[in-house]
Amino acid sequence: MTHCITITGHDGPRRIGPGQPCYVIAEMSANHGGSIEHAEAVVRAAADAGADAVKLQTYTADTLTIACDNDHFRIRGTLWEGRTLHDLYKEAFTPWEWQPRLKELANSLGMDCFSTPFDATAVDFLEKMDVPCHKVASFENVDIPLLQKIAATGKPVIMSTGMATLAEIDEAVRTLRQAGCSDLVLLKCTSAYPAPADEANLRTIPHLAATFGCPAGLSDHTMGAAVAIAAVSLGACVIEKHFTLSRAAGGPDSAFSMEPEEFRAMVAGIRTAEAALGVICYELTEKQRHSLAFRRSLFVVADMKAGEVFGPHNVRSIRPGHGLHTRHLTDVLGRTATRDIARGTPLSWNLIGA
Repeated sequence: MTHCITITGHDGPRRIGPGQPCYVIAEMSANHGGSIEHAEAVVRAAADAGADAVKLQTYTADTLTIACDNDHFRIRGTLWEGRTLHDLYKEAFTPWEWQPRLKELANSLGMDCFSTPFDATAVDFLEKMDVPCHKVASFENVDIPLLQKIAATGKPVIMSTGMATLAEIDEAVRTLRQAGCSDLVLLKCTSAYPAPADEANLRTIPHLAATFGCPAGLSDHTMGAAVAIAAVSLGACVIEKHFTLSRAAGGPDSAFSMEPEEFRAMVAGIRTAEAALGVICYELTEKQRHSLAFRRSLFVVADMKAGEVFGPHNVRSIRPGHGLHTRHLTDVLGRTATRDIARGTPLSWNLIGA
């Protein structure tokens, strides 16, 4: 059974899981343009677009990799083709000294703010910032020592599962839980940038939740809002999307990031999808009650004299629904009218004789 988790953010405890509003995360990643003022503008825009949280990344090029340009360290097959890892991460990283300031701003705007730590020093740094939870990136879900370090904080963990096999996810989940993590969310993720919609495999989301007994969601790298909204209809409790002020501004992640108006429309779509899901219900809604009158029922459709026999030519099942139920048609046919009946009269038992 899937249970809710609790994240204690800027405004107190918040439950995430089945039956709760979807937790929508705006991922800044590298979309700060190397400017703290630009980063702050991204945070403000995310709040205005309806994000529940803004997420950072806490690393340096040297905590992720080494400065080396042999083929092992060159990127192939992605939009960063040919670049070295160290060169890319040196451009993309968010300076650590900005991050407490960005968290304070996000909190003042009503959002949670947390980050993805990429090594033990980043975990320690974020703990000093008192982040409400930690995010594990897809590429780090196989870093067992890092998972143990994160879990030992006792904070909730949101982990992306991109590239991981079911066995690898199981190992990561067991590692986190054995090391002290009791509140866990797993995110389905396709680690392609951008990711094609036909590789999203959203039906994995309820399987993740059922298999590991925790809330599940989506870290979405597809373009547009359709995949994220569809994920909510399948039970996604968390949606994470990369967020930028403008794709045209460029930057390592801008090509697959959402602009503010797109993000706002996605959040609106998510809230509509949540409202539409509702509950299992076979009762009439208030608006449906007003439509009952337009169901079919038995009406006299030709003027009749007293004693005249009811037949297909003078009794029909038509709209509206003020006459006898249509199930009684065979009971009526062949019987006689008790009095004169005008065309358009709803049939009732007192009009029907032997």
